[in-house]
Amino acid sequence: MLVGDWMTEEVITLMPGAPIIDAIEMMRDAGIRQIPVTEASGLVVGIVSDRDVRDAMPSKFLPGDNTAGNGDGLMGLKIKDIMTHDPYIVSPDTCMEVAAEILLEKKIGGLPVVDEFGLVGIVTEVDIYRFLTTVTGVSKGSSQFAFVLEDTASALEELLSDMWARGLRLSTVFTSYEGVEQGSRRVFIWVQKLDDDVVESLVVHLKKTYNFKYHVHRGETYKNEF
Repeated sequence: MLVGDWMTEEVITLMPGAPIIDAIEMMRDAGIRQIPVTEASGLVVGIVSDRDVRDAMPSKFLPGDNTAGNGDGLMGLKIKDIMTHDPYIVSPDTCMEVAAEILLEKKIGGLPVVDEFGLVGIVTEVDIYRFLTTVTGVSKGSSQFAFVLEDTASALEELLSDMWARGLRLSTVFTSYEGVEQGSRRVFIWVQKLDDDVVESLVVHLKKTYNFKYHVHRGETYKNEF
């Protein structure tokens, strides 16, 4: 669950004095959207994104528009002219949920990962998606089952014990208090690969026994109809 386990370790970097065309070519060739900017010492001093590059480009709708008033236009700009200085960074020991919250709150697409020796990686939105699909088991075909339960340890324990007793292998269990009345909580359980007939019989049982809301199987969502 730590950034160091999910980050991209092979990081392309740029120097502050590099021409902007270098960022354009690197992003295009590598299929990436953010590039950390480092000094010769390895110190992270900025980050440049595809949005920074787009913002620097002259508008095709405004005749005579010239980037930043520079006589050479876009090609006269350096990375230091368009990069975000002193970017938000995380360490390899930062948990992935914290990294995801920073990306969401700051509306950015990537975070350089730095330890005591310097840059060791970058964690991006894509890494967050990979983390989420892996820990929930979605990438390996897990099915999801959603409930609203009483907010007690015994209610959740009863449900989990029931599913374990049926020989199900649980991938992940999430709970949330969003969108429910006080005294209740939402519970989401991902179960490792199930055959269609197993899902069908399990759903029949869950509908009879619990406040069962919906399930997701093979990418399709089936809501419980009372």
